[in-house]
Amino acid sequence: MTPIPAFYRRHVTVVGDVMLDRYYWSDVRRISPEAPVPICRVRNVTRVLGGAGNTACNLAGLTCNVSLVGVCGRDRAGNILADLLEKSGIAGRLISSNAVTTTIKSRIVGQGQQLLRLDEEDIRPPTEMLTAKLTGELQTTLPKTHAVILSDYGKGLFQTDLAQAVIQSCRDAGKPVFADPKGKNWGRYFGATCITPNLAEFNQQFDAPHNSTTDLDSRAKRLIGKHNLGYLLITMGAKGMVLYDANRALVQIPARAQEVIDVSGAGDTVIATLAGAVADGCTMIDAAGLANAAAGVVVTKLGTRAVTLGELQRSLFRQTLHTAATVEPRESAQQRIEKWRAEGNRIVFTNGCFDILHMGHIKLLRSAAQHGDKLVVAINSDDSVRRLKGPERPVMSETARAGLMANIQGVDLVVIFEEETPLTLIELFKPDVLVKGGDYAKETVVGHDRITQWGGEVVFIDLMDGLSTTSVIEQLNGQRTPKS
Repeated sequence: MTPIPAFYRRHVTVVGDVMLDRYYWSDVRRISPEAPVPICRVRNVTRVLGGAGNTACNLAGLTCNVSLVGVCGRDRAGNILADLLEKSGIAGRLISSNAVTTTIKSRIVGQGQQLLRLDEEDIRPPTEMLTAKLTGELQTTLPKTHAVILSDYGKGLFQTDLAQAVIQSCRDAGKPVFADPKGKNWGRYFGATCITPNLAEFNQQFDAPHNSTTDLDSRAKRLIGKHNLGYLLITMGAKGMVLYDANRALVQIPARAQEVIDVSGAGDTVIATLAGAVADGCTMIDAAGLANAAAGVVVTKLGTRAVTLGELQRSLFRQTLHTAATVEPRESAQQRIEKWRAEGNRIVFTNGCFDILHMGHIKLLRSAAQHGDKLVVAINSDDSVRRLKGPERPVMSETARAGLMANIQGVDLVVIFEEETPLTLIELFKPDVLVKGGDYAKETVVGHDRITQWGGEVVFIDLMDGLSTTSVIEQLNGQRTPKS
């Protein structure tokens, strides 16, 4: 398994088109009598950082220190961006201007799929004054920066010579600069360390069909030479990705088999992980492998979502142990459970820290599996265990605990949760059976009232006397003498 970089030690600056992504989450029950369109009853509205902001969020999720340089309007959306940046722990170096309108992308989502997108934008290049201010912001943050990302969403920021100014500053300072390209004018990225187009963006340079892989190697080398690039990483969706330098294809990385829910923002995740890893000293090949794994995480999420360090660690661990079918993020887990339920399966749910697996756990799990067709096990994350059990716990990391759990006969799905209780997962998955150890009373079981609401049942399994994780740890530490 590729070692995880120490992202937290590195600072990455993102320069690019910042926007606000707004989601209207709705239920669709009928068609409008006014026109043949679905009626969307809005349940919730969420707002997240989009464009270059999503790239910055991915870096923050990986624990990098992040600065975001860009422009926004002096409007309500610009104020929301500032609040979101502060909550995300990102150093926002946004220049607000009355001459700019903050870009907003609004998506209407119903029944788990995007129905419509509304764009509010005014695409124009920044004024000379704004360009000078942006360059000044970069110069301020560059001394502490280990890598720079140009996040071009075609909203006008790079229609000036800003990209070349950034690249030249980075080359002078010996800092790698990565570009996520947009449009046909790749001359603006001349001299970049690496650019990361998807296959359609790459083919646009040759007026070729979007999915063409004909003569890919020679075309990639031509672009690297033409634009004086260090590397070119082409992402190809289900075909994986391929990394080139000026001489050859360094590595082709296959996509990992999984259920793709939404590819929105996957390119942001790729370039963020790539830059963060290289900033910490990874080779470009190893960094590309990490970026591929990170992209495999975010495509299982609905909407503009960033990867986290824990999710990346779990993805690499699953890949090593070949347990991808049974350890899932909650979004793809929900999809899997809904499919099982549609097929007539009875869903059983149990949860716990499962720190140091012992025979008591095995008995609980085997008994739980007998109460239905599919057993879902939710495991507390490392941070969650620490909050519940203290700073010395867990003994085993969440990835190790999940890997062991995924290889136990009878367990069909493992989900790691960050909260202190599994209530959110219970409400999301709506299991038919909730299983707990016999040391609980029904009234103390988290989610017992929810289970009752939808006609499920709570089942208690007798524990093995004198056997618990705490007692095992005490015996290992010599604090207790085992009973004869």
